[in-house]
Amino acid sequence: MKISSIFYHFALAVFASACLVSCGGGGGGRGGEEVINVGVVAEMTGDMPAVGASCKSAAEMAVKEVNDAGGFLIDGKKRKVRLLIEDNAGKPDQSAAAAQKLIAQNNVVAIIGPNASRYAIPASEIAESSQVILITPWSTNPKTTLDARTNQPKKYVFRACFIDPFQGRVLAKFAREQLKAKNAAVLYDVASEYNKGIAEFFKKTFEEIGGVIVAFETYTTNDKDFSAQLTKIKNTAPDIIFLPNYYSEVPLQVQQAHRLGINVPFLGSDSWGSPELLTLCGGDCEGFYFSTHYSAESATPEAKKFIESYKKMYGKSPDDVSALTYDSFGLLWTAIRNAGKADRPAIRNALARIPQYNGVTGVMQFKEGSGDPIKSCVILQVKDGKFKFFANANP
Repeated sequence: MKISSIFYHFALAVFASACLVSCGGGGGGRGGEEVINVGVVAEMTGDMPAVGASCKSAAEMAVKEVNDAGGFLIDGKKRKVRLLIEDNAGKPDQSAAAAQKLIAQNNVVAIIGPNASRYAIPASEIAESSQVILITPWSTNPKTTLDARTNQPKKYVFRACFIDPFQGRVLAKFAREQLKAKNAAVLYDVASEYNKGIAEFFKKTFEEIGGVIVAFETYTTNDKDFSAQLTKIKNTAPDIIFLPNYYSEVPLQVQQAHRLGINVPFLGSDSWGSPELLTLCGGDCEGFYFSTHYSAESATPEAKKFIESYKKMYGKSPDDVSALTYDSFGLLWTAIRNAGKADRPAIRNALARIPQYNGVTGVMQFKEGSGDPIKSCVILQVKDGKFKFFANANP
């Protein structure tokens, strides 16, 4: 291909992309009807498929409900939602590629997901540069919504969950005040933004309130042998061990610790919240605590309605990812109704102006200019093979 031809095709692509950014949302449905395209990027395969499955289920439920109710009134016409789901395969580069595909090829007005921070951050960069809304249900790392170049909030990126500085403080205070831990050890994935970030926030607060971090050990994503790090931790005799790691990693870490004769309590973060943890960890995680986003036992009327509908549709209880995904769609639906347009900038502006949202996972308060909601979290305990409500923690 000649150089001039390459530039010609590149110019066409740029022009088409610019048109999509300014217009957004249009698409032909069945019988030529106009629909509103909404995308989902989820971890359907890879290292945390249970997270992707929960996200997909809640997304399909949210879209079915709004379509069954007739969709949205846009320019005097009813328009239903077409859901487009992309698998990021548990990879950062595929998260970015999936977001790009949904924006450039599928002309979505918004993207829900990814969930894990290490996948949400690269996807959020694509969304922000393309001026397309991205709402992550489960990514708690501050970098997801923060523009690294300006250190200011991204304009088009929002989340339905609390952030790690808050979660880290809650867990450090819980360890000191509730569990009476004087010293703590931490084991975390240094290659993952989520694990690394919350480990550092926990360490900072724990030390500020009089605790001592006796070991701060690391591993790398996909490691399976933690014996060297756990041996070092054992030698420091901690009162508690903090594992801000994913449900697919924690069981192996706890089981290896027990084989080494470590019998102190373990504390976790919201990445423990999948029911798969109970299956994989069995009795080894009995009695341990972790922070998360909501509990069915302390459910609000909004949450009870969601739980009942979810059980009816899928025959099982929703986890925190399902609830947060449903809240992400609830925020988007509110913004579309308030905007009255299937237009990306209009929907973004309407979303940014939502001062408070009463969701399944609690009341979310947004400050103008920030996509991070102010909201509470809960502490759950693994008890009798189930997740049991233990305490609320408010901002």
